[in-house]
Amino acid sequence: MRARLPILAGAILAGLGLVAPAPATASTGGTADGDTHPNVAMIAFYDADGRFRCSATLISPTVLVTAAHCTDGTLGQTLVTFDSVIAEAPPSPLPVAADVTAGYTKAELEAKGYLSGTAYTHPEYSDFTDLDNWNDVGVIVLDEPVEGIAPAPVAALGAASAIKQPRKTIFTAVGYGTEVRQAESGPQKPTPMSYPLLRRYVEMPGQKITPQIIQTNGNENDPFGTGGTCFGDSGGSLWLNGKVVAVTSYGYTDNCRYIDGYQRIDIPVVADWLAGFLAD
Repeated sequence: MRARLPILAGAILAGLGLVAPAPATASTGGTADGDTHPNVAMIAFYDADGRFRCSATLISPTVLVTAAHCTDGTLGQTLVTFDSVIAEAPPSPLPVAADVTAGYTKAELEAKGYLSGTAYTHPEYSDFTDLDNWNDVGVIVLDEPVEGIAPAPVAALGAASAIKQPRKTIFTAVGYGTEVRQAESGPQKPTPMSYPLLRRYVEMPGQKITPQIIQTNGNENDPFGTGGTCFGDSGGSLWLNGKVVAVTSYGYTDNCRYIDGYQRIDIPVVADWLAGFLAD
């Protein structure tokens, strides 16, 4: 799992001390998205440990799909924004809840110009304890439908299972994860940086596909890719042939330069659950 990104004291901080695998969260390499994927949002929320951020993707006018570790235990409402650039430098523009023990309310989010939604977690989410039943998927149901943004198309059931050569397949991941670059001071090594905070996309060759997970090789030095996901990309979308096939779930290193894992949403245990929200 790569840890969700905590947002503390008005600043967005990279989680450190991760173990492998860890909940995913920002982009190593990649390209500023601009309006390439306008249906990918940043979300922010409170739980018992504080305030965090993740990414999510609009799949209907009122429903966003994300990771379960970005919804499990949410207090109050979830903040949603489709702005492609959140902040070039600190401080964070995100509001602080009036009561941090209860989380955001719809009224305070709307007063600050943000969308508000309710988080739901897949009932069979195993919290990374069962590789055969990972189910790291959640949804945010918006209080009001989004206007002017077309929902992302979702891949057909079994789309990833049809791939015979994952290593020759290029996937695109989109999210608001941290950028990894050389530190300005201290040890001169690649380090996840909190700013700029913006939507990015990366292209990655596949590594393997299981009944629950798609893994990719996320390294900007890969001759067939442009980077990988990192802290803050959790819940962001993985695209295959122009459709969302998975959500960002985990990574293996704290410098975001190795294997990345994505929870498939093109499998019955997830697709059937999502259909219940899309039918409303």
